[in-house]
Amino acid sequence: MKKIKFTKIVASGNDFIITELRAKNAELINLAKKICDRKFGAGADGLLVLEKSKIADVRMRVFNADGTEAQMCGNGARCVAFYARSGLRSPGSRLRIETKAGIIEAEVKGEKAKIKLTKPENYRPDLSIKINNRELKVNFINTGVPHAVIFVAGINKINAAEIGRAVRYHKNFAPEGANVNFVEVVDKDTIRLRTYERGVEGETLACGTGSVASAIIFSLQSPSSGIREIINVITQGGETLKVCFNKEADRISDVWLEGKVRIVYGGEYYV
Repeated sequence: MKKIKFTKIVASGNDFIITELRAKNAELINLAKKICDRKFGAGADGLLVLEKSKIADVRMRVFNADGTEAQMCGNGARCVAFYARSGLRSPGSRLRIETKAGIIEAEVKGEKAKIKLTKPENYRPDLSIKINNRELKVNFINTGVPHAVIFVAGINKINAAEIGRAVRYHKNFAPEGANVNFVEVVDKDTIRLRTYERGVEGETLACGTGSVASAIIFSLQSPSSGIREIINVITQGGETLKVCFNKEADRISDVWLEGKVRIVYGGEYYV
């Protein structure tokens, strides 16, 4: 058997396995499926593979629990920043993370890690799609990962798995699909969120890029009180993430995501 060293880490209920394993793509895909399994593996929403980078402090590759590779992961990037800051790789509080979606800036203070995301793009509001013979109004934006955002009332009564799966595979978001976020407005600067994540193919306790997507769309569709927006996002895991960005008309810039991170344990996985 081959022993693989790993660290289990959690950000707002999103849990990940971090490893610095050097392996071929096929091996990493297979490892993600096995180690993320909650019955026969360590259990996680995804596998984060750290590699050397020529343009940043570290390169992060994100493999979902089903083995598919994602462009980016907001809470995953926060976990990588925290992992590096904890002395396992680098003592600095600031670092740059290379991802397939671009360079992510990160900063760690105590138990909190925040990241600066790439500029959101492809905002498409008020899309009308039919799910189970019912018309749904859906908003779309890419925050490093494609996201569909649906505003609802009574968020805890929503069948997030059934509706999320149908929207995730809808032809409007083909071929790559989209993560699906159900958002309930709490007050002028707070929203509550549930997310169905592709790759996990189910609801997760939190989603970093989904929190950012939902906060931005909520802000774009609400009266603005100033240039700098701060939106609180209450996740299904119970933690509140903070999303900060500049908004001038419909132009969004300087987007940051902040929340707590915790290392759970380290170990060796046998393949």
